[in-house]
Amino acid sequence: MKGDYQDLVDEISALLGVPATLENRDFGLIAFGAHDSEDDAAMDPVRTRSILTRGSTPAVRAFFEGFGIARATGPVRVHAAPEAGVFRGRICLPVRHRGMVLGYVWLLDDSDPGPDDARLAAAMQVTARIGDLLADEVKAGTDLARELAAVLLSEPGWQREMATATLRTAMGPSADGPHVVLCVTPWRGEDPPVRSVPGTAALCALPYGADARALAVLVRLRAEDALDSALAAVARLSERAAATAAGASAVRRGLSDLPAAWREAAGAAAAATAEPRFGPVARWTAIGPYRLLTALPPGADPAVVPLLTPDHAELAHTAEVFLDHAGQAGRTASALGIHRQTLYYRLSRIEQLTGLDLDQGEDRLLLHMSLKAARIPAGPR
Repeated sequence: MKGDYQDLVDEISALLGVPATLENRDFGLIAFGAHDSEDDAAMDPVRTRSILTRGSTPAVRAFFEGFGIARATGPVRVHAAPEAGVFRGRICLPVRHRGMVLGYVWLLDDSDPGPDDARLAAAMQVTARIGDLLADEVKAGTDLARELAAVLLSEPGWQREMATATLRTAMGPSADGPHVVLCVTPWRGEDPPVRSVPGTAALCALPYGADARALAVLVRLRAEDALDSALAAVARLSERAAATAAGASAVRRGLSDLPAAWREAAGAAAAATAEPRFGPVARWTAIGPYRLLTALPPGADPAVVPLLTPDHAELAHTAEVFLDHAGQAGRTASALGIHRQTLYYRLSRIEQLTGLDLDQGEDRLLLHMSLKAARIPAGPR
């Protein structure tokens, strides 16, 4: 499929004699033509960033959409705007299928008068063929999204087995290779194109907690250690969607254990929400004790509930820092910036509120786990 897009982009470049790029409607790069000019000024920061990061910033998207490209049915000329990083003018060819815009072909061209109407009309015919391919891809992605959601949400039994078998058939031989499941949360928009993350086999939005959604992404890996590019892409996707956190499951082979992988990815994302140091994409294999904490049922232990009220936020923070420092008073007081006597007073108040004895290891463990778990958002368990 990628080769088909590249061939069509090259065809447009040859027709018009200028470099062309193809992006989906969310400005994600799909294919680009060769640019053999020796003049550095022939490029500009916007096109360079698009090629290097396979995407554009919200500001760039808003700039170009301001020219009405999402509504246009024919070529749209965009003039240079150096203040926006657009050093060269462009011609945008909207890619449509049955009236719906699915992407854009961009031509670096600021010549006057530019390509004639006949050549532009021929190029628009090529964009119609691109639109057919994108529409087929959208349909296939929708079908796979439905099956992935069925696999991840269904209870163990024949329904999950049927959905897994359907997903395995649709993916072909690659279904038996290494995979990772990614979670981006919260997810507020429409499902992004499958190609948003390299190697994506399927993606779908799923319920996450009481009133939120998360994006589940099933990624095929060329090898079990070839994860970095997928994590970098999902980090960019998360940033563009203004999501709070993202997580990645452990790598698995085949599709038989996808629900467990989804719980891992969602748990890693929840851990990253509680502890941003795990981000921008938290790996299940790297979150340590949070692998256990994210599996706990929602709700705090009754002994710790009094400490979790807003009135006692300072005491809760003191307790967590104290336990993070293995109960060492000197290091705790230094980390909090308080006198030791102030720390001892707070610790006695904590014991009074909870009924726990901070000299007892099990009581410390209960308190520490409860305080960590209280900051983890509710999600799939």
